[in-house]
Amino acid sequence: MPHRTLSLEMVAARLHLSKEDVEQLVRRGEIPFDRQGDRVVFRQMELDAWASQRLLGGTPESVQKFHRKSSLKAHDLSLQRAIIPELLKPSFIQPALASRTKAAVIRDMVQLADLTGLLYSVGDLFKSIEARERLCSTALPGGMALLHPRSPDPFISEDSFIVMGRTVQSLPFGAPDGGTTDLFFLLCSQDEQIHLHVLARLCTMCQRTRMIPALREAAEAAALYAILVQAEEEIIRQL
Repeated sequence: MPHRTLSLEMVAARLHLSKEDVEQLVRRGEIPFDRQGDRVVFRQMELDAWASQRLLGGTPESVQKFHRKSSLKAHDLSLQRAIIPELLKPSFIQPALASRTKAAVIRDMVQLADLTGLLYSVGDLFKSIEARERLCSTALPGGMALLHPRSPDPFISEDSFIVMGRTVQSLPFGAPDGGTTDLFFLLCSQDEQIHLHVLARLCTMCQRTRMIPALREAAEAAALYAILVQAEEEIIRQL
């Protein structure tokens, strides 16, 4: 459950860090934590938001390092380590979103997620994504954003999935480089390990392939899907 607490050892395993690394983050006040007597504990919801924000704001080198480690874990989603064919379908892609504001993007992406038939609660997903965006924008430099709930919640959807939308007009979405955004992914994951692994995979695809310009040039959903599959295959070969 998202309100439960985690031990230092559990957090180290989840973040692919050593226990000493996590202890150092605690000493520096760089990670949210509480104290229960002499013991340091972490609230899962706060940690989930912090971890995704840290990953989205990481350097290409730190993201690649996390991605390589998470790719080797047992929670990989297929024998080929491919995520896109497991979580995304061409029918989950809308290449011409009419959204012109951040609020409209969130609304339209949640509506697209609802079309997958996997959501239990449209309202809960919308509220959780809004809450996540209030913490910090999920937009990346270069025009891509990775929308997701504040914390993975198995009660929001039947299964993990990704939907993608491309807006007709690029718009301000809070990217750290001050640029506009036109490529939007919405991730719904059943647990935090899958969530962080998918975030790392998409960030790595963005940083280390020509996926972004190719997605802007493609016309139809099937073509966008093929570009994503190809970009992921390129990344997997680098593992």
